[in-house]
Amino acid sequence: MPQKMIELSTRGQGLYEFTDEAAQFVRGAGIDEGLLTVFVRHTSCSLIIQENADPDVRRDLKMFFSRLVPPSSDPAMRWVAHTMEGPDDMPAHIKSALTQVSIGIPVASGRLVLGTWQGLYLFEHRNRPHRREVVLHIST
Repeated sequence: MPQKMIELSTRGQGLYEFTDEAAQFVRGAGIDEGLLTVFVRHTSCSLIIQENADPDVRRDLKMFFSRLVPPSSDPAMRWVAHTMEGPDDMPAHIKSALTQVSIGIPVASGRLVLGTWQGLYLFEHRNRPHRREVVLHIST
C-alpha cells in the first residue's frame, strides 16, 4: 500500500489536523524507513506542519493570513482581477502560493518523524465548506 487518497471535509477557513490518518497509513504500509509525501490536489488550500498543542496557534495563523491577504472586496485588494468565484477565491490562491501543497516527512522505525508538538494540517483558505483530496505516498 504505497499510496492512498484521503478526503478531508472543511467547514471554512482554518486548520484541519490529519496527523492520525497519515500515521495510520504509515503504520499500515509496513515500511521501517522511508519518506511520506503528502500532496493536496487543490489550489485554494495548502498543507503545513504546525504546533498541535495550543489551539491559539491555529487561530493566530488564520488571523495572520487574513490580515496579510484580505478578501478581494477589501479596498487594499482593488488590483485583483480574478473575482468571479467570490471575494475569498483569489486570496485563497495567494495564501496557497505562500505556503505549500506538498510536504515530505521522514519515516523511521515505522513512524512519522515529527516533533513532540508537531501536527500535519490542511490549511483551508476558502470561506465555505469543501471536500479536499489529499494524496499520501510512501517510498523507501
